[in-house]
Amino acid sequence: MKFFVSSFLVGACAASIRQQVPLQDQAPQQLQDAWTKPLKDLKNSLKYLNKETRAVWDEVAMMFPGAMDEASFISTPKKHDRRPDSHWDHIIRGADVQSVWIENENGEQEREIDGKLSAYDLRAKGVDPGLLGVDPKVKQYSGYLDDNDNDKHLFYWFFESRNDPENDPVVLWLNGGPGCSSLTGLFLELGPASIDDKLNIVHNPYSWNSNASVIFLDQPVNTGYSYSGGSVSDTIAAGKDVYALLTLFFKQFPQYAHQDFHIAGESYAGHYIPVFTSEIMSHKKRNINLKSILIGNGLTDGLTQYEYYRPMACGDGGWPAVVEESQCQGMDNSLPRCQSLIEGCYNSESVWSCVPAAVYCNNAIIGPYQRTGQNPYDVRVPCEDGSLCYSQLGWISKWLNKPEVMEALGAEVDSYDGCNFDVNRNFLFAGDWMMPFHRLVPGILEKMPILIYAGDADFICNWLGNQAWTEALEWPGQEAYNKVALEDLKLGGDGRKIGEVKNNGNLTFMRLHAGGHMVPLDQPEASLDFFNRWLSGEWM
Repeated sequence: MKFFVSSFLVGACAASIRQQVPLQDQAPQQLQDAWTKPLKDLKNSLKYLNKETRAVWDEVAMMFPGAMDEASFISTPKKHDRRPDSHWDHIIRGADVQSVWIENENGEQEREIDGKLSAYDLRAKGVDPGLLGVDPKVKQYSGYLDDNDNDKHLFYWFFESRNDPENDPVVLWLNGGPGCSSLTGLFLELGPASIDDKLNIVHNPYSWNSNASVIFLDQPVNTGYSYSGGSVSDTIAAGKDVYALLTLFFKQFPQYAHQDFHIAGESYAGHYIPVFTSEIMSHKKRNINLKSILIGNGLTDGLTQYEYYRPMACGDGGWPAVVEESQCQGMDNSLPRCQSLIEGCYNSESVWSCVPAAVYCNNAIIGPYQRTGQNPYDVRVPCEDGSLCYSQLGWISKWLNKPEVMEALGAEVDSYDGCNFDVNRNFLFAGDWMMPFHRLVPGILEKMPILIYAGDADFICNWLGNQAWTEALEWPGQEAYNKVALEDLKLGGDGRKIGEVKNNGNLTFMRLHAGGHMVPLDQPEASLDFFNRWLSGEWM
């Protein structure tokens, strides 16, 4: 799920800004120093920007008066209590994994596994399936990946396949936000159970672990049950943690390491997954058998995708218009400025150009829709009173905050929050939101298949923009891919129509009918169908 509330995006204007190349050719030392520690006085730092860039920031500041003065740039650490090692069934040390040397085919000594793993540990415990009632016949593990040098602790919950876990593939599932727990995906979308309004467990017959083992990961840190004394505010840093987690997980549980492995996610995972995949691919000696990636209703190429908010909101995406014609015209008028700012971000990859692009575009292009009160994740319905427009999310949080649940899972935080707004804000003000991570996709396509799927009733990461960026992507197969027309996608291959699909080479785009931002929630049967068919290699 991708946050959309424009007033939130600029509310506190706090961030942890990473060091990047400045937009101007020669930045003063004062500005360079500002990037090496949390900014405590953004206005003072901004005065060192060149005239053009400062003008953009001044424009943002005029739109949201007082926001810059309120900046604290500090995220409050989540309260936690680390459990003793005796609580866990398994603990594997990254230093032990990294210390293993083998002899290669040339008779030379080399590490068995690449990567800087010495600071990481993985803790795991078996979850009693009958105690919680979530898929009671399936083997489960939960635990933490610990980065001991940086006080980071990522929570995960693993479910074996209901079918043939010794041979079925393994999938990592990631929700977006940034800052939303992947346990949302578990209980609201594609996991083995949901939570009803009485906090009862409801079996999901269309769970994605029907024919695959699934890891649900709370990342980045301070999301869900994860915690840290510090923070992660960019996708690249988060990718290092995910590589370590997968490496240690497959070392601890080698029975799952020989199967095919896939990464799937939605929304801001359109940023995460290309980066995480590239991080994995950068290590030649690895124990991660990565075969494909799947991105659902993702934000991947903002320059292309922001153009399609206006048509989706104004009735050109297959559903009735949500905003009035005058607002549609306003969105059209704002688009050139928005795209100019995104181009500046793409060219410099600097926080000083990427932050204004995100703030301006989200408010000018997404804001008109938000003010209608309609659900941004489903253009067909109004936003409910519950968290992020879905009352079910409140039920999930209540269940995950029950002491007996937290004890059974080994959770170490005082409380579970479905989405952490500090994390979201920090990613925004680190410039991560508009980063051109789609440029990593061509390199991935050389190695493995990619599925981009989209429910066609979603506004916030709509199908029009997702189809457009796959066709705008520059890669060797672009011309051939663009010549392929969408064909009917039918349930089971020959049943009722559930959407449309196009494929050429390693790239596949899929439009799912009557699905919102969270396709498995709205179309569970169709969701499991295309997922199983993808894993079986139908479009690979």
